[in-house]
Amino acid sequence: MIKNKQVSIWIESLSKLLNPDNVVLIDGSNEQLEELRRIACNNGELTKLNEDKLPGCYLHRTEINDVARVEDRTFICTPTKEEAGPTNNWRDPEEMYELLYGIARGSYKGKTMYIIPYSMCPIESDYAKFGIEVTDSIYVVLNMAIMTRVDKKVLEKIGDSDNFVKGLHASCEIDQEKRYICHFPQDKTIISVNSGYGGNVLLGKKCFALRIASYLGKNEGFMAEHMLILGIQNPEGETKYIAAAFPSACGKTNLSMLVPPPSYKEKGYKVFCVGDDIAWMRVGQDGQLWAINPENGFFGVAPGTNYKTNPNAMKTIMSDTIFTNVVLDKDDNTVWWEGLNDNYPENAVNWKGELWNGKTSKEKGAHPNSRFTAPAKNCPCISPQFDSLYGVPISAIVFGGRRARVTPLVYQSRDFNNGVFVGSIMASETTVAASGKVGVVRRDPMAMLPFCGYNMGEYFNKWIELGKQLGDKAPKIFNVNWFRQDDNGNFLWPGFGENIRVLDWILKRCENKINAIETPIGYIPYTKDINSDDLDIKKDTLEYILGVDKELWRQETLRIEEFYKMFKGIMPIELNQELEQLKSRLQIN
Repeated sequence: MIKNKQVSIWIESLSKLLNPDNVVLIDGSNEQLEELRRIACNNGELTKLNEDKLPGCYLHRTEINDVARVEDRTFICTPTKEEAGPTNNWRDPEEMYELLYGIARGSYKGKTMYIIPYSMCPIESDYAKFGIEVTDSIYVVLNMAIMTRVDKKVLEKIGDSDNFVKGLHASCEIDQEKRYICHFPQDKTIISVNSGYGGNVLLGKKCFALRIASYLGKNEGFMAEHMLILGIQNPEGETKYIAAAFPSACGKTNLSMLVPPPSYKEKGYKVFCVGDDIAWMRVGQDGQLWAINPENGFFGVAPGTNYKTNPNAMKTIMSDTIFTNVVLDKDDNTVWWEGLNDNYPENAVNWKGELWNGKTSKEKGAHPNSRFTAPAKNCPCISPQFDSLYGVPISAIVFGGRRARVTPLVYQSRDFNNGVFVGSIMASETTVAASGKVGVVRRDPMAMLPFCGYNMGEYFNKWIELGKQLGDKAPKIFNVNWFRQDDNGNFLWPGFGENIRVLDWILKRCENKINAIETPIGYIPYTKDINSDDLDIKKDTLEYILGVDKELWRQETLRIEEFYKMFKGIMPIELNQELEQLKSRLQIN
């Protein structure tokens, strides 16, 4: 069935291990995928939704103990613990192969083994990397067909080599005590057992595109980053591209699909989404930094998504989308989730599969981490460069987090190394809903803490090396914070589409069109340079959220020092120097 010798040997070994009743090679054709949808609807794995209102859309429910990524069950398996570094869970590869194969052995009995050949990036791109995932789940097959480029041509591209990422997913009993998501970077192998949730089983996503790819990039000269990519076209028709990294709950997907406010639309500004989650970046032949989105779809959080927060996402998910763990409205066979609208369905089924009345129930109908999987090409603002074989040139890199007081609305780093420092200290403060405590600072360098597939100290050094390689062609680096609050906890910046006003300032700084105010942490805007036309914000409020409180930053340096201790002996000297220079500018003895 498969001509590739290396692939055939691996598949044959898995078949003996897993003992499936049938084996099916996924070719990516509509005919084959449609047949799998029919089978999944018949066996209850999927529910077909209203074809008139949501054409080509389906609903799926996971087990109630299997609803999110499980960081404590996610491991980097390298010969030494030092290779995985202080931020990753580490296990010995030989030990884990034995454990995982023991759990998976015979688990496909009575099932079909699906073989999914897929490409990250357009198949013909020089930057494409190929994977094969073996799974017993039609849900996984159909999601991978949305999120990646599934095609039998991938096997031709692999040829007789072993240059592909091996992925094994086995649902087993969905036993959370035996749930493991393991990465073997040196072997280019991923194994996931006892889960059916997308983040743990769509192995082309975070597992390959970040954890394995970051390790490959370390050795091959590219960066795999947890970043959106967007393009902004100005009234003169010029498009500049920004790559931006944010921890969860900081508006990454919303920003990637931003809709400019009327005053910007009237001037001719347009925003294009290249990607909402992952960027592979490298130095191009022209010496600039280029970024490509390796994915082919969006795997987004449903709750809170609506026509105000993200109208382009709403339009994207109206067809050919798989919804996971949302509410089924039985009256019209459509879906609903908290934050969609105020039309709470009364005759419904919640994410657990129970009858649910949105107007009387005290429980949420959709799981807080419920999802949609939608083709990127559905997005009304998808970039004309989405399928580019080379990606797009990056003018600015933006880091961000959720801080109530410390971080200003926007500031520019002093230079590239200082920008790497800014990325390394990224943090967000928890909310009551998240932890029961307000203001607990969680560091998430470059939003990569859960996703870096090797020692993060080495990862920081790769950023420093990237700056040296780019030289004076390096993008400018910025930090944004849409979440400044007043004393009553009210947000002071409107956010959403209005964020283009900040991005506009960023691009003008990249082109040296405007000046800025130097502060101990970097350069902040003059208030007059943040366009506030038609914006309901007072000048003193804008001055406040752009301000730098030196005393708060003195306290912040203590937290940064404590965080940096984790990387003692492996932190690049340049970042330790940046911290000392910040302390000096803040006049800390």
